[in-house]
Amino acid sequence: MTAYVALLRKDADSDYGVDFPDFPGCVTAGLTLEDARRMAAEALQLHIEGMIEDGAPIPLPSPLEDIMVDPLHRDGVAVLIDAAVRRPAVRINVSLPPDLLEAIDRTTENRSRFLAEAAWERLRRVEQSS
Repeated sequence: MTAYVALLRKDADSDYGVDFPDFPGCVTAGLTLEDARRMAAEALQLHIEGMIEDGAPIPLPSPLEDIMVDPLHRDGVAVLIDAAVRRPAVRINVSLPPDLLEAIDRTTENRSRFLAEAAWERLRRVEQSS
């Protein structure tokens, strides 16, 4: 699961509106706060699935600080919405030193997942430092 920032907004005479700064055009609304959160999760999942079908890149979640610095977002209340970002796996061949492979095997039952999570973590750190 990947969590993205959603911004909730509510005027006195309206439903709860929800938008996703990382996904322009992905918006929804709900009569109640709980309804808005449920609709937000559904809208985000459908939006991501459509992007995957179109071959569009799925962005990494933006840090909250980067989102809230934008004056257009300051009136929103930030909440995190989880989304399953599922793409078909691509098989690759990698070579690792035996001691590194043994260390990985001691900590996980799924090498592929372990390496993917480590790569995502490294990419997040690189992105945050730039």
